[in-house]
Amino acid sequence: MYSTIVSVDTLNQNLDDPAWVIIDCRYDLADSNAGYRSYLDEHISRAMYANLKHDLSGPPVTDHGRHPMPTPERLNNLFSTLGISHDCQVVAYDGSFGSVAARLWWLLRYMGHMHVCVLDGGWQAWSRSGYTTEQLERSNPKTRFRGEPRQDWLVNIDEVISSPRLVDAREPTRFHGEQEPIDPIAGHIPGAVNHYWRNNLDAEGMFLPPQRLKHLFHDLYAGIAPEQVVFYCGSGVTACHDILAAVHAGLACPRLYAGSWSEWCSDGGRPIATDHG
Repeated sequence: MYSTIVSVDTLNQNLDDPAWVIIDCRYDLADSNAGYRSYLDEHISRAMYANLKHDLSGPPVTDHGRHPMPTPERLNNLFSTLGISHDCQVVAYDGSFGSVAARLWWLLRYMGHMHVCVLDGGWQAWSRSGYTTEQLERSNPKTRFRGEPRQDWLVNIDEVISSPRLVDAREPTRFHGEQEPIDPIAGHIPGAVNHYWRNNLDAEGMFLPPQRLKHLFHDLYAGIAPEQVVFYCGSGVTACHDILAAVHAGLACPRLYAGSWSEWCSDGGRPIATDHG
């Protein structure tokens, strides 16, 4: 079973295995329905679709960021609808090099399902391979998924500032406060360091080798135990890409501040740091 990354060749070899569930997570922040339209146009054979806004996010309960964490009940219902059983292999992919698929990867692990991985290179790698695609909208037989959340993997807004190591996954210009194209205020949480999620990938959008990733995260953690490190981003999505890369490197799973910058900067009175001007 695969628990971090899987290649297009391996997925193709298992494409007809009913124990493998494939989920298309393509999404466009500027148009929440664009990913679904792309799915209908063409997708990996047997793939079902999950929408970041409607499926992988939920009404705010534990956090009030742009993409709030779904409740455990909503996640159990979603995974049941997608046909995910506790012994199946799940493969998630998107068109943005794993930045959204990693959110589904994290959510499944959070609910106790460890046999989940992200397709290395995503839709672009599959398209380059010439492997089979289809336009048919798929559905799987409904299952009865019943997972329990790992609440210790989450950090709330009041806990985050005391984290011994806080890592921001956004691009450097947003981290430094030079520009902010999405949220109302630019900058970062005081004390955070920056590790842009795209730095987990090579020039073709493929994950770096585990040993190289391990070296990057070893330097990033600066002696702090992985389980004590907290990742955040704009809305708790691309931070999961950093967490995926760290686990792929063989390190223990760090924690997630799901509310992320979108919650922090909109909560009046929270301190804000910039490195600009």
